Amino acid sequence: MSKQGEGKKVCVTGASGFIASWLVKLLLDRGYTVKASVRDLDDTKKTEHLLALDGAKERLHLFQADLMKPGSFDEVVEGCDGVFHTASPFFIHTTNPQEELIDPAVKGTLNVLSSCSKFPLIRRVVLTSSVVALMYSGSPLTPEVVVDENWFSDEGFCKETKLWYPLSKTLAEEAAWKYVKENGMDMVTINPAMVVGSLLQPTLNTSAAVIFRLINAPTYPNITLGCVHVKDVAIAHILAFETPSASGRYCMAESVVHISELVQMLRKLYPSFKLPDKCADDTPFVKYHFSREKARSLGINYTPLEEGIKETIESLKEKKFL
Repeated sequence: MSKQGEGKKVCVTGASGFIASWLVKLLLDRGYTVKASVRDLDDTKKTEHLLALDGAKERLHLFQADLMKPGSFDEVVEGCDGVFHTASPFFIHTTNPQEELIDPAVKGTLNVLSSCSKFPLIRRVVLTSSVVALMYSGSPLTPEVVVDENWFSDEGFCKETKLWYPLSKTLAEEAAWKYVKENGMDMVTINPAMVVGSLLQPTLNTSAAVIFRLINAPTYPNITLGCVHVKDVAIAHILAFETPSASGRYCMAESVVHISELVQMLRKLYPSFKLPDKCADDTPFVKYHFSREKARSLGINYTPLEEGIKETIESLKEKKFL
């Protein structure tokens, strides 16, 4: 990548995460100085892989910050040209969705934006959202449907169907758009589907776990997923910051596949793996599409899914998960 970031300083929140770690890596490669927040500076699982990146010694500065603490991000965003807010809890099963998912997503986003509003030199905030903030409108997802950036998931539908993670991302993004409009701030959101590719962090993230859990499983779940390569998502964040004309939301999905198709892909790539032959239920498979046009207008050329799946597996092997 070009050295467009030389002399510029940016912030990445939640820097130890899957997407954020790649974002920090590519920003450093591009010449940026990066101020990055983690929850615990003493946790080497959150920091070691970041400190080992090329350019980290000279241009990476780590900070401890708490999403739930107002003002916690003031020091992290001060002096920055741009802020990438990626920090938000991501897991599917929860016994207390309000406390574990919704509050950190919504209040955390507003706390970061509040810190940004104190420093007029910050010219743009790039928020990591998700396709789950678009796709659960309550309308059936069918083969003719193309979900695009104009869709918003419905709060009532998410609550009724107990889609707590989609609810957290939807409420966080809606609160963010309201805040930046009221405060005259410039924000762009990146809305990725399930993210695949090599792990930089030493821990197993939620999206890689979806693939990991198919190996040796008796059945595969009856779900359809959009998929996108982690490097493409990280590049989209950077282009959303660097491209003056970038605006609004960018849906990121290279393809949409049923889990059965992922199983077939794994079987082709790794014939020795023990993989499930049947679905967990008899409900018909659902298929739909995500719009790819707006992401392409940003300059994204998607990495093929098979390449991303192979990189995920090789990474899981390298990190001794397999």
